[in-house]
Amino acid sequence: MKSVDVPAGTIEYRDEGDPSGPPVVLLHGLLMNHAQWDLALPLLPSGHRYVLPVLPMGGHRIPMRADADLTMPGMVALLADFLDALDVVDVVLVVTDWGGPLFLTDIGRDHRVRRLIICPSEAFENFPPGLPGKATRLITLSPLTVSLAMRILAVGWLRRRYLLFGMMAKKPIPQSIVEHWFDHARHDPALRRDLIRYARTRFDARDLVRATESLAGFGGEVLVLWSRNPVMPDAHAHRLADLTGATLRYVDDAHVLIMLDQPEQTARAIGAFLASG
Repeated sequence: MKSVDVPAGTIEYRDEGDPSGPPVVLLHGLLMNHAQWDLALPLLPSGHRYVLPVLPMGGHRIPMRADADLTMPGMVALLADFLDALDVVDVVLVVTDWGGPLFLTDIGRDHRVRRLIICPSEAFENFPPGLPGKATRLITLSPLTVSLAMRILAVGWLRRRYLLFGMMAKKPIPQSIVEHWFDHARHDPALRRDLIRYARTRFDARDLVRATESLAGFGGEVLVLWSRNPVMPDAHAHRLADLTGATLRYVDDAHVLIMLDQPEQTARAIGAFLASG
């Protein structure tokens, strides 16, 4: 793992592929990290630089600074700061689960992003998303509740319950990936406090819709790569496609985490989009 400093603290990231190739930034969701892409990454085409940052959402290893703004607006700025720190340009940004990156256009910091791939993610008024979002509110009441929840989610049969990860992934998530997500925060309360600072964000539905609709001003090509799942509405895929003039494609037999449920389909669709640009 490499690391870079931004105003909020130190961000680790995985850097794979051709270091001189066009940059593709693969993001992750809440309670996760770069391991979310472990199954699909080896199937993506060569000739690209794949950058996988670990954002402070519970799957990170290095606590952020005590004064860091880790609310939703702060986290969106942190992502922009990360891209600035790496000095990457003409990025293909791949969004999944966490919808904050969709707001880069709204805050005027999408200049490093040339193309966008939107996998099933939060959008419009769907923050936090569905029943898993409500469950996240409950488990992030304190560092103790986060620790207990991570221990529960580390147990396969409990994790697959419908109200937990059963709505996020249609197939069992490999235990090695889950352990990579939770291992550090289970033992470090500072990491859990970072997660709570984000999870305590107060959302205003009207502002969320307005910020998402700012994507109409994004000038690059967009692929909406969705699935028919119980958390991120299909109607949002169509709204996002209409806003951005995107191509809309579906990954079959998958829930939100398409790269884990269907890594071959996901990598094939992403690869075709990369080749078309």
